[in-house]
Amino acid sequence: MNSKVLIVDDEPTALATLEAILTGDGYQLEFASNGNLAIEKAEQLLPDLILLDVMMPGMNGFEVCQRLRATPKLAEVPIIILTALDDRSSRLQGIEAGADDFLIKPVDRQELRLRVGTILRLDRYRTLSIQRENLRKMAEHVVNAQEQERKRLSRELHDDLGQALIAHMLRLQNLRAEISRQDELINKELDGLIADTNQTIGKMRQLAQDIRPTMLDTLGLKTTLQNHCREYSIRTGLPITLEIDEKLPELSDIYSITLYRLLQETLTNVIKHSKANHIWVDLTMDEQEIILTVQDNGQGFIMDETTTAKGIGLTGLHERLLLVGGNLLVTSAHGKGTIISAHLPIEMHVKEQT
Repeated sequence: MNSKVLIVDDEPTALATLEAILTGDGYQLEFASNGNLAIEKAEQLLPDLILLDVMMPGMNGFEVCQRLRATPKLAEVPIIILTALDDRSSRLQGIEAGADDFLIKPVDRQELRLRVGTILRLDRYRTLSIQRENLRKMAEHVVNAQEQERKRLSRELHDDLGQALIAHMLRLQNLRAEISRQDELINKELDGLIADTNQTIGKMRQLAQDIRPTMLDTLGLKTTLQNHCREYSIRTGLPITLEIDEKLPELSDIYSITLYRLLQETLTNVIKHSKANHIWVDLTMDEQEIILTVQDNGQGFIMDETTTAKGIGLTGLHERLLLVGGNLLVTSAHGKGTIISAHLPIEMHVKEQT
């Protein structure tokens, strides 16, 4: 989309000159011949840049600049003042009014084009940076909302359903105790029901743990990762060597849950696809990043565009990291295992130590 440039000058010759200079650069040029019309057009067009003459009847350029800066939706629009007043007091007045740059009339053709191009590039960069930051904050808000819901579901599974199942099992045990030893068939059925109930309780607890580990809230990330690796190794029979940087500080909830989910998903992918017999997990940090690395000695794979489509699951890991401003690095080769490394910028996600 072409940048919109609003040119404000009461002299038709000056308007025509500026139009001739800028026409070949691909801008959408709009014009206003006085201050009131300039403000009206600016509010309608929301231009990317305003070229504003100072010496105009009625409302001069300094007053127009002040009015534009006082209008919220126009307050950040770059303004270049065009003036024949080449003195210090005029420049100070322009700065006070909110101008971003000055050009002395008659303007140099090449200088004008360079100034306009530079300001528009800087403004686009600023706008993109703001948009990226807004998107990052929005994504972080979504992740936080999801985790709050996971926390609620995990608590209800563990507390409400868990207690109901335990009460159900106790009633079955009490009933079995009251039945005569001669009723072997009934006792056998009760034993089966009690075993099924115990199995259901175990599955329910594992589900609650997978949805949102309560240990993460009570004992922190390090202990949670250690516990997850230990239980995963016991469950799968796959040895896991875990090392965590002793200097690693307490992280924000969004980073803690992101790192936990990454480890969770990566270990699952290793079991599904790698045919490894050992896994190494490292959580470290440097001055700029938190880094979680998961390495296996499995069969590896060839890195190409079809990798995720074949079920390796890298897309989900990429997306999870992008939501919090991180990135994923994957190194793999057929028969040489795989290294998956997640990098998260530290920024403000380290909790203040008290």
